[in-house]
Amino acid sequence: MYVILGAGLSGLSCSYHLKHENCQLFEQHSYAGGHIYSEQHRGFTWDEGPHVSFTKSDYVRALFDEGIEVLKYPVYPVNYYQGTWIDHPAQTNLYVLPEPLKQACVSDFLLVRNNGGDSDFAPKNYQEWLEFAFGETFANTFPRAYTKKYWTTEPANLTTDWVGSRVYFPEVEDVVQGAQGPLTKATHYISSVYYPAKGGYFSFATKLAAGANVQYGKKLSHISFAEREVRFADGTKVQYEKLINTIPLPVLIKNSDAPEDIKQAAERLSCSSVLILNIAANHPTQRANQWLYVYDEDKHSTRINFTELLSPNNGPAGKTGIQVEVYFSKYKPLIENFDDIASKVIDELVEMQLLQSKDSVESIEKKWLDWANVIFDNQRQGALDKVLNWLSTQGLDRESDDLASTTDWVKKFETNPTPSNATVFLAGRFAQWNYYWTDDCVLRGKYIGAVWAGRD
Repeated sequence: MYVILGAGLSGLSCSYHLKHENCQLFEQHSYAGGHIYSEQHRGFTWDEGPHVSFTKSDYVRALFDEGIEVLKYPVYPVNYYQGTWIDHPAQTNLYVLPEPLKQACVSDFLLVRNNGGDSDFAPKNYQEWLEFAFGETFANTFPRAYTKKYWTTEPANLTTDWVGSRVYFPEVEDVVQGAQGPLTKATHYISSVYYPAKGGYFSFATKLAAGANVQYGKKLSHISFAEREVRFADGTKVQYEKLINTIPLPVLIKNSDAPEDIKQAAERLSCSSVLILNIAANHPTQRANQWLYVYDEDKHSTRINFTELLSPNNGPAGKTGIQVEVYFSKYKPLIENFDDIASKVIDELVEMQLLQSKDSVESIEKKWLDWANVIFDNQRQGALDKVLNWLSTQGLDRESDDLASTTDWVKKFETNPTPSNATVFLAGRFAQWNYYWTDDCVLRGKYIGAVWAGRD
């Protein structure tokens, strides 16, 4: 029997690929799904942020689609900056910017490119990457400001290994032409998405969750790797032969028999928290963009989505469900109460004309998530390496890419994984401390199934 801590998407995928009858999942909440859980309140369906699927994996696509009605549509994210709406990504849509800001962005960009922008420059941190990619004016006006809001720290404190295609590195002609008018091509890595017609994003986990053996209300209180025993806050305990951990790595280590220096290393792993505000209003959606990014540093609102634009079944006709994310961390502590933040966010939505007025608001629901995004700061790799080295003495097999922030699944499966003698595996964004999307979580479960069960 495989013991799986956490019944989020990674845990469900592991159980599915190892066969549910061979697995027992232990989940602290009263529901499965983790961050892809969808809630229904007052006629609205709310996900935890704008979850959409744009996976390139045919395998994941087939799993997600089976047994449910799926919508596919183009998406049009947009950016807000001081009263101006900028198509996404902003670096190739400068034509709407006022002068002299627009010319300064273009001039600085061309200065970088004309001074060896095609060289083998190796940026030491994300701030250097931004200035190399966009020039100082654009870098500091837009992505630096957003980094401080979303990642909650200065870009100079971040590495660059997570960037990949997530931030578009533009061609010279894209920026120059995009400063004159709209481009005839899309430069965002997401052009169209899939989303369940009903039930919110969690409906994509329907097949994975069916038949899973989940015990709810099981919050970890202690794990003894030496005795292979897991204890829960309700007083129950379970022995394991093989363990899959999907809960946050710092939580696992803190509540374990790990030595003090390993616990200190786990504490150095940085993660943001998020306050999600679900705001229902008595008028139709005011924009056609499914989600948007707010660059203004004086605004709490960071990322905003409209739930009824993800699926028309996510909200009552004629109304809008506006979801706003506000991020915090040890780098950006929470110093205001939720009600004050919510009040300021309402004012921001009115200013951005996403709400017709304060009186339009029918309800505000506030949801706090301790674990939002892994922060790829300069301490991450060293701290993670130390923790994984210790876990390797407790039954974990180190993997060649386990310090990477992302996984190349084509390459990983090409190695034809063979059955392993490992007794411990980590699965998911917070357990592996990396940048996983939902398809990564599914494929991680498939990989563990191949390694432990020896089947493709």
